[in-house]
This record gives sequence, C-alpha cells and structure tokens, in this order.
Amino acid sequence: MSGLKVEQIPVLNDNYVYIITCTETGQTAVVDPAVHAPVIKALGDRPLHYILNTHHHADHTGGNLALKEKYNCTIIGAGKDAARIPGIDKKVHEGDEVKVGNQPAKVYETPGHTIGHIIYHFENNHALFCGDTLFAGGCGRLFEGSAEQMFNSLQKIKAMSDETKVYCAHEYTLQNYKFLHHAAPDDGHVEARLNTVAAMRSEGKRTVPSKLADEKKSNLFLTAGSVKEFANLRKAKDTF
Repeated sequence: MSGLKVEQIPVLNDNYVYIITCTETGQTAVVDPAVHAPVIKALGDRPLHYILNTHHHADHTGGNLALKEKYNCTIIGAGKDAARIPGIDKKVHEGDEVKVGNQPAKVYETPGHTIGHIIYHFENNHALFCGDTLFAGGCGRLFEGSAEQMFNSLQKIKAMSDETKVYCAHEYTLQNYKFLHHAAPDDGHVEARLNTVAAMRSEGKRTVPSKLADEKKSNLFLTAGSVKEFANLRKAKDTF
C-alpha cells in the first residue's frame, strides 16, 4: 500500500489491533489497542507516536494507558466521548483530519454501536479503520445508538471507493455470513461469499480486511435501502 504499511495483530478471542506506519517518515500509530503486550512485541525497537481509538469499549482501549506510559504517544479519540477514552490527548470530530506521518485520514462520526463511535479513512491509501461500525458481512450491535443512527453511519462508508480495504476490529465474518444466508437464502452474492469465507476459515486464514466492493454486493446491512429494512435485519441478527 503506497505510503502506508498496515500490520494486523490478532488478540483476545477475535479482536484485531492494527499498527500503521507511514513508509515515508516512519511515524507509527496503533488502532484500538485492546491490550498492550502484543503491540510492544510487534513494534520491537520502533517508537509509537499515536493511538487511534474508534470507541471507548475496553477491548479497543485496554492498552491505552500502558502504551502511553511506555512511548509517551498521543491518544486520539472522539471529542463527544472523551470522558470514556482512557488517556485521551486529542479530541476529534466529524470532518477533522488526523495524520500519521505524511498520510492523512479523515474522521467520520459513526454513532450506532456507541454514541461516540468514530472511524478513520485514509482515502489516499484506500484504507478504512472502522472499529465496530462495519464488519465483513455485518455491523456492530446497537448498544447505545439507534437503528437510524447506524443506518446513516453506514451510508457514509457506502459512499467510499470500491477499492477501500475494510480493516474492522473483529473476526466475525463466518458467523455474519451464516446469518445473511439464513436471512436471504436465494441471494447469490451472499452464498458465494459464505462459501469463500468458510473455505478461508477452514484453512485458518483471516477474512479481514475485506474489500468494500464485496461488502457493497453481499453485506445486507450495508445494502439495506431504508432504516426499517436495516432495523429488521439488525433485530433478526441479535437473536440468531
């Protein structure tokens, strides 16, 4: 990826933490560090300049304070949720720009999973770090926000380039597509994606990142045409 190197670290049961590096300047950031030790191990002798948090949940911020203590890095998170982001230094809002070295990311507010959820879009690098807003084949549970909020948040992602790689925070893909196939058994795109994902997981391969082009074809949460359609689908997934 031109200008941006992404390292994926599997932690806990199904979380992904990402280390991103500007290949021109060497500046580094970690996205949603659930824990600190695997990040420190992956960094080796390299410094850490930034932590980018998408939301306040402990499996996304649990490593914040230990990493800040070791590296004196700057913690960036949602201004609207600053009180719940451990160690936050820089508060960002819709439309703000965050830079890792020479690589800019646009911040989008995407409430739904939580009220203060944000995502980071490195448009020049076709990379989206979306936390628990969008998953491969799914979306986050509505713990704090409404179906309307999440629907509107997903429209922001839907408008992005097909080339975008979706770096979501969990390996939920197989279960997501099992549900989508149950919900839409005659959808050829869903069935094809389920078969692909099942084969990948049987071989121990990661399904993240996914391509936004694939999500636009087979992720029914993203393709839902109305708030009502989305809400019904989300409610069905919650009890699947």
